[in-house]
Amino acid sequence: MTPPGRWFASTRWTLVMAAGRTTPSAREAIAALCELYWPPLYGYARRAGYSVDQAEDLTQAFFARFLEKGDVQAADPRRGRFRSFLLTSFKHFLLNERDREHALKRGGGQRLLTFDLESAEARYAAEPVAAFTPESIFERQWAQGVLDRGLATLRAECASAGKASTFGHLEEFILGDRSPGGYAQVAETLGATEGAIKVTVHRLRRRLRELLRVEIASTVSDDEDIDAEIRHLISVLTR
Repeated sequence: MTPPGRWFASTRWTLVMAAGRTTPSAREAIAALCELYWPPLYGYARRAGYSVDQAEDLTQAFFARFLEKGDVQAADPRRGRFRSFLLTSFKHFLLNERDREHALKRGGGQRLLTFDLESAEARYAAEPVAAFTPESIFERQWAQGVLDRGLATLRAECASAGKASTFGHLEEFILGDRSPGGYAQVAETLGATEGAIKVTVHRLRRRLRELLRVEIASTVSDDEDIDAEIRHLISVLTR
């Protein structure tokens, strides 16, 4: 798996554009691109009615075809968000009878991606059975993936600063407010004041938001889009 932090090396559409070029860095960009988007596409396929094996193979086959034929070069930041472009392409792929007929063979013969299938299936299984459409599942899986990578990078930063234990105690507070009693209990555990804990949580939330902005910037075209995507991410995860 790509180490924490590597997701945040690219900005704007550079990751997408690098994946469309035949340069020494293109293979790494393609791997990052696939790792970023296969869980949402897998979730879409599962909610669309495909089995675990079928969803995995279809996602593998889609990326093989998508990248081999250079479809990624058709992505244009002026025409919308990259994830919308990718989902539309995946829908067309699933609707194409010939692609679907040969998907298992292509996907089984060429393992372009290294799937953490158990993790992806567990996350999909945790979704409400009938509350969300395949499109909604795609959006939720995308949003959760962005958030998870941001938290992983923040966790790694805290560990590098010798504050892994502090992060472990405060992680649950970063994503939402807790009662004053909750802050007081953690403060006692860490030997700090409640006010100091609140300040630390505020700083961690601010840093997480910065990391999410950089993550999202890799596939949008301007700052306004980044802010809109963050609002969308929050709305998707709080539905």
